[in-house]
Amino acid sequence: MCEKERNNLSKIILDTLIEVHKQLGPGLLEIVYEICLCKELYNRNIQYERQVYLPVIYKNEKLDVDFRLDILVEKEIIIELKAVETILPVHHAQILTYLKLHNKRLGLLINFNAPKPVDGFKRIINGYENEK
Repeated sequence: MCEKERNNLSKIILDTLIEVHKQLGPGLLEIVYEICLCKELYNRNIQYERQVYLPVIYKNEKLDVDFRLDILVEKEIIIELKAVETILPVHHAQILTYLKLHNKRLGLLINFNAPKPVDGFKRIINGYENEK
């Protein structure tokens, strides 16, 4: 997928975030937002996978531990969902690790507990954060 397609897809994801936030508002559990966000993606004919297992490989050996990606969109964009008061550096580190381990270029860190949806939307690109 080219950069332009990834950017267009991230705009669609932002639109789904806004819709879910508009319908539910802040204050619910992360899993509720995950299910509703996936429903919106489905309604927009966007391919996604929920709770994708991501193995940890250390020195070419698969370890007996796995991470789980909240949502992988079109096999290209990793979405990490939160419903927290504030995004912490550990949340940024988490999605950066996922991007590295899964060899993906774009990750979206979404905090549904933000008062306005766009305030809870962060694009993470190749280890560099760009706020939307």
